[in-house]
Amino acid sequence: MNVAILGGGAAGIFAAIRCASTHPGARVVVLEGTRRPLTKLRISGGGRCNVTHHCFEPKELVRNYPRGSRELLQAFHRFQPQDTVRWFEERGVPLKVEADGRMFPTTDSSETVAACLLGELKRLQVELRLGAIVRAIARENNGFTLSLQGGAAVFFDKLVLATGGAPAGYELARKLGHEIVPLVPSLFTFMVKDPRLAELAGVSFPRATLALKVDGESETFEAEGPLLITHWGLSGPAVLRISAFAARALHASGYRGTLRIGILPGVNADAAFERIARYKETHARRGVAGNPAADVPKRFWEKIAAPVGAKTYADVTKLEARALADELTRGAYAIHGKGEFKEEFVTAGGVALKEVDFRTMQSKIVPGLFFAGEILDVDGVTGGFNFQNAWTTAWIAGSGHGG
Repeated sequence: MNVAILGGGAAGIFAAIRCASTHPGARVVVLEGTRRPLTKLRISGGGRCNVTHHCFEPKELVRNYPRGSRELLQAFHRFQPQDTVRWFEERGVPLKVEADGRMFPTTDSSETVAACLLGELKRLQVELRLGAIVRAIARENNGFTLSLQGGAAVFFDKLVLATGGAPAGYELARKLGHEIVPLVPSLFTFMVKDPRLAELAGVSFPRATLALKVDGESETFEAEGPLLITHWGLSGPAVLRISAFAARALHASGYRGTLRIGILPGVNADAAFERIARYKETHARRGVAGNPAADVPKRFWEKIAAPVGAKTYADVTKLEARALADELTRGAYAIHGKGEFKEEFVTAGGVALKEVDFRTMQSKIVPGLFFAGEILDVDGVTGGFNFQNAWTTAWIAGSGHGG
């Protein structure tokens, strides 16, 4: 049996390893269009490679996938982060957990992960062809004839498409009969021009609650987590998470909407008002602008307290106290565009999931054709979830070539 795997990224290499180890008699060939495999893996996480996330309960894990959560639930019962950790540790690459649940190699180097994967390829005698660009795929004799750039044509019994976010991969899948869900960016920051954020770049909130209403949409998207003010607007894990879940709605709106922000964990507007009232009782002579009535960065407090002016707390009206409470718990900010998140390159969209059997990762349309990784309409939030999708779908795709 000859198996071709298109794509030398994390999903393609892992699928090849699994296929070769599960079916020792098979000839497994990885075709990578560039001159260097695992390019994205090498630069991910600032060169550290966020291999997976420390979440070993599939039902919790799938909550981090805006698209593909239902399909991945069954897949994660077969191969999940715990299995990923074990797989790498058994091959001499122990992983460590950081405070936010992200898992990295203990070396803090993505080259450790790349060397492990490529070493396994070599050990299993998988052929890795670099600079091998596939121009066309023809379904012939219950297999696939691949036409390579330069004129060569090669026949394979089975085929795995693991081309990541490469446009050519989507086009090959489309020509084989698959629907491609339109691609839109996922995981991005928000552009916000607001005087309350001016000159506050670098100010952060460890736990903020976000509620996003996209222009023209009835649904409200919510997220919670660390929030960072930047030179252009807002970033941090909470923003990236909400951007992923609202990716399609935001794209359709031209990235316009209203974001409500709460920066006091577990405190609503009424409770914040009471907190300000208590502070007023005990610090009546203090100036409002320079004395936060809540545990928030002083620079941010000065911005939201600017409408009060030079008043002391004794002179603050109930209306002004209410306005301050609202700013702390549900301040509204207009979004007028998207920025970038340079550590991730993630899109929503790809091969329609209804056309793939997640028990095997085989196409429901083309027998012998399998998918793995980002080419599918699956994407996760930041934190190692997109790599876990690659490992899981590749492991399943690589398992199923015996028939």
